Amino acid sequence: MILNPNQTMVTEFVLEGFSEHPSLRLLLIGCFLTLYTMALIGNIVIIALVTSSNGLHSPMYFFLCNLATMDIVCTSSVLPKALLGLVSKENTIAFKGCMAQLFFLVWSASSELLLLTVMAYDRYVAICHPLHYSSRMSPHLCGALALGVWSICALNASINTGLMTRLSFCGPKVITHFFCEIPPLLLLSCSPTYVNSIMTLMADAFYGGINFFFTLLSYGYIIASILRMRSAEGKKKAFSTCSSHLIVVCVYYSSVFCAYISPASSYSPERSKVTSVLYSVLSPTLNPLIYTLRNKDVKLALGRLLSSFSH
Repeated sequence: MILNPNQTMVTEFVLEGFSEHPSLRLLLIGCFLTLYTMALIGNIVIIALVTSSNGLHSPMYFFLCNLATMDIVCTSSVLPKALLGLVSKENTIAFKGCMAQLFFLVWSASSELLLLTVMAYDRYVAICHPLHYSSRMSPHLCGALALGVWSICALNASINTGLMTRLSFCGPKVITHFFCEIPPLLLLSCSPTYVNSIMTLMADAFYGGINFFFTLLSYGYIIASILRMRSAEGKKKAFSTCSSHLIVVCVYYSSVFCAYISPASSYSPERSKVTSVLYSVLSPTLNPLIYTLRNKDVKLALGRLLSSFSH
């Protein structure tokens, strides 16, 4: 960090968390602990099913496995510290710890958005070009797409985190959130945040704009293709293969748009906390349930896995 001689370097921040609602502390502890446990178990089960079941060795489930991994990273970067803050009197976080949390959160959240777009493209090829599916979605291409998602988003997280470490923080040091996030951190900086704001807007435009457009475009073609099908059974089967993903897209994008697609000047701590719970806690918990309950292949694989443990 660059500091003037009269400025004191902030070595730790205080996370406000939900301290303004002390009566809800026990309820929040119970809810967060339950959701975190469900998110971990659900996503680990998805990864175990995809890696161990031959019937799930297809591009769709390969990307689902990547999504489950990022769900674990996302919720694990936020909830353990949030739970610790709810049970302790003072919820402090070291500057380096704050930057680490920011990196993993940005990396996982942006990776999920890109993965949802890749999964939408996968469904587009499967429904609109079924005869060319195996050649278009080759293992080599799937591996390259996954590696590209992880790398691009790691670079995005590194740039945003690196720019944050260059800012001066000379007090106050209370982050009006339950984890380290870009908007409330920028409000605490006592040095110019112009470059950070520009990079945040560029990331918003890419992930929330261009990325979202390609997801919508894929589903536009998918819906048009389904409507052209003559067989009612064919329509039902085609829709069932992408309905789970469509639900996940709607839940995740709606929460992310509420949390991030707004200028830093109009930042609202209360609104940000609620929307952040949606994408960092609720979405990683619901994703495995949505894919398990609405997917016959996953339910069959889960049944076989459970029966193997019972014998």
